[in-house]
Amino acid sequence: MGPNVSFKQLNIFVCIANSHTFAEAAEKIHLSQPALSSAMKKMEGQVGGELFFRTTRKVELTPEGKLFLPIAKRLILDWQQAFSDLNDLFSLGQGRLSIAAMPSFAAGLLPSILQRFTALYPSIKLAVNDVVMEHVIQNVQGGHAELGFSFESEKMEGLEFHALFEDSFMAVAHSSHPLTKFEGVSWPQLAKFPFVAMNRGSAIRRWIDELMENKNYSLNIVAEASQLATLGQFVNYELGVSVVPALCREQMLAKKLVCLPIKDSGLKKQVGIIRLKKSNLSSVAQGFWSWVVEQVSEELDAKDYLLLNS
Repeated sequence: MGPNVSFKQLNIFVCIANSHTFAEAAEKIHLSQPALSSAMKKMEGQVGGELFFRTTRKVELTPEGKLFLPIAKRLILDWQQAFSDLNDLFSLGQGRLSIAAMPSFAAGLLPSILQRFTALYPSIKLAVNDVVMEHVIQNVQGGHAELGFSFESEKMEGLEFHALFEDSFMAVAHSSHPLTKFEGVSWPQLAKFPFVAMNRGSAIRRWIDELMENKNYSLNIVAEASQLATLGQFVNYELGVSVVPALCREQMLAKKLVCLPIKDSGLKKQVGIIRLKKSNLSSVAQGFWSWVVEQVSEELDAKDYLLLNS
């Protein structure tokens, strides 16, 4: 067990070493000379030997004191840096932010949101896991990401969800498809053509299946995929038409596909940010959550997200 030397004693030692006399050091550090001498005697007792030669006219480091001086200075700097770093963490000066986001959100809205946040806090390090909605929820529930961006789901045990906007799903078709001559399409029209869909078990597929059952329609599903981007490619290669969140509009337009509103679609879902209910967020994650809830949600809040991209 090493000696119990305090930060104050290290400061006193360095101050004396940089002074000609104890009186000069006492004045610099705003201590009485007896208090300064007592603190140094106590430190020398703890380390097991003298650090200074004392004379009436000047103070001088012993050989051991000279060897210890650069170490003491480094210890003081490390101490100060440690608390400066800790303060930065609490003030969002630095830190790491882990986010899980649906690929459509990660490729669409998230970059601009993160750009604005990092402009405010440039030292924040970002880790984004772009995974399907179900895995976003699992990532946050399992503690692999502090925050997530997802559709509101029926399976959000232990999570807090704050809605940012409502997404109206849209149809996508190849530019040569007969449906593209219409300004909007209906489910009966979509049911007449080959349809490509998300895999069974995905929330989007479940929502569409439930809607078709309620409307007593049947889609001619010819291919399935686990990613919305893959569905876009299927449509691009004319395997069929599809229905995807309007959040994917930019991605689909980039593939030269035609995006069509669905008349009386009955398919609108809230998109929002999620966190664990009973878990303390890091200062960085808490700051990001508050900023998104207070600033970003007002900007994104709309009755129909498709209108924002028209």
